Amino acid sequence: IMALRRALHFVFKVGDRAATATFYRDVLGMKILRHEEFEEGCKATCNGPYDGKWSKTMVGFGPEDDHFVAELTYNYGVGEYQLGNDFLGLTLQSSQAVSNAKRLGWPLTQVEEAVYLTQAPGGYPFYIIDKQQPSHDPVQKVCLGVSDLQRSTRYWATLLGMTVMDKSQDKNTVLLGYSDSQCKLELRDTGGKVDHGTAFGRIAFSCPREQLPDIEALMKKEKETILNPLVSLDTPGKATVEVVILADPDGHEICFVGDEAFRQLSAVDPRGNELLDKAMAEDKSNEWFAKNKMQKPAA
Repeated sequence: IMALRRALHFVFKVGDRAATATFYRDVLGMKILRHEEFEEGCKATCNGPYDGKWSKTMVGFGPEDDHFVAELTYNYGVGEYQLGNDFLGLTLQSSQAVSNAKRLGWPLTQVEEAVYLTQAPGGYPFYIIDKQQPSHDPVQKVCLGVSDLQRSTRYWATLLGMTVMDKSQDKNTVLLGYSDSQCKLELRDTGGKVDHGTAFGRIAFSCPREQLPDIEALMKKEKETILNPLVSLDTPGKATVEVVILADPDGHEICFVGDEAFRQLSAVDPRGNELLDKAMAEDKSNEWFAKNKMQKPAA
């Protein structure tokens, strides 16, 4: 059953959409897969606990059917988010991204041989392995901080059905995944409480639609947190998907979405780039705050 589950994306809250677009497009070399504008908050709080106008931009090295991508959510009235110690980094392999960063003067720190640390706008850490980009997905893993590694491993492996791929020499980390060919999830013991700040993200997986009620029922039985019971989400003009939103023992948000409808929803939109550029050009929120001599509020 678990082989049918797959890792889809990580949701980042973005305060500066233009700088963020530069990072993903020009530094990492990802493509804009689709861009959508919404007039009001999401029923499954995809954009966080905000009720106003927001946008969602999916970026990746290829279609979400076989690549792990980033979902960038932008709330028009919010200029910045406070980072916690919950998201510890996304690792990808691309010497092209390293040379892009050097060419553009994007700050890079070498952390070990052939591995560089950089930051997306907003301070999100990205690790870039300086080796040729693989023909399959260059995104290798997402690392999340946990306060009790054993408890978290039980949650992700026993309850959510991930395979422990590598317990490595490092007793503080565990690598899990649904399959070898997909982006992995690394859990790292932070040695204390996990703080999500206001920038807290969310990791998304798909499963066959019929498994959604079972996931929800299992979490109820285990007395684990369900943030959003099974709900249908509409995207104007696109497929309606069903999701259930969970939180792991440290409060990391997890979305499970029905795979069949999601494959339709996540089809690459060739106008994605154009739609994002148009939305950024039409976004007058920075000017409005400047004109009123106000700073765009932090979350």
